Amino acid sequence: GIVVAILTAIVIFGGLKRIANVASRLVPFMVILYFLSVIYILYVQSEFVPEMFKLIFTDAFSGKAAAGGVLGYLILTAVKRAAFSNEAGIGTAPMMHGNAKTDEPVREGLVAMLGPAIDTILVCTLTALAILSTGVWKTGAENGISLTLKAFDHAIPFGIGSWILTLAIFVFAFSTMFSYSYYGTSCLGFLTKPKYGKYYNYIFVVAIVIASVVKLDFAINLIDSAFALMAIPTVLSAVLLSGHVNKAVKAYFSRLNSNRGA
Repeated sequence: GIVVAILTAIVIFGGLKRIANVASRLVPFMVILYFLSVIYILYVQSEFVPEMFKLIFTDAFSGKAAAGGVLGYLILTAVKRAAFSNEAGIGTAPMMHGNAKTDEPVREGLVAMLGPAIDTILVCTLTALAILSTGVWKTGAENGISLTLKAFDHAIPFGIGSWILTLAIFVFAFSTMFSYSYYGTSCLGFLTKPKYGKYYNYIFVVAIVIASVVKLDFAINLIDSAFALMAIPTVLSAVLLSGHVNKAVKAYFSRLNSNRGA
């Protein structure tokens, strides 16, 4: 925990530019590596993929699942994990996209919409298929990381699957911490004064050390609770501002069509 805190501090105390520079170098490479690894697993297990894809729907919406309350649990878990993976409706991502240099806010919003599509619809679906097609879901592992690790080890030869996944998780975890340090700094600066926002990073670094020694379930439940608290005002704001957003979107596409016509 101390080592992770030190490495994180080196980046986050350098400000937004350093965060962006580090993340822009690490994340694209790891996304491509992870994506190719999962595609390889699905290729190796291709004969099982159609059956497993069907299983996702038939098992989730079966009468047995609904009667046992499993369906509701699956939906609740899916919502929590989806919010954690792409931050849709949480209100954090707009802080980062709001710093983009663009003359068209709507265009930046459209770019932001790619995040949930790539994170949840594409990557998470491929990961689920990798877990199901390799059969490791029957082993009774308690969490998704353990299942994914077993799937990588099962399908990728020479034992390099676990190393690839470990490296990917390491990079994704660090990039997430970099982002959330900026979110916290921005929020504290907004609630107090901008000059006080930087003090959040000290709290953040200490929290990393504490989080490394608490139980995983406690940390996850704490994050889920915080996300729920953030989602409430964000969703309400989205509803209240939807009229303004619709006007801006219509105006943007109207200008876009006019420029194409010209």
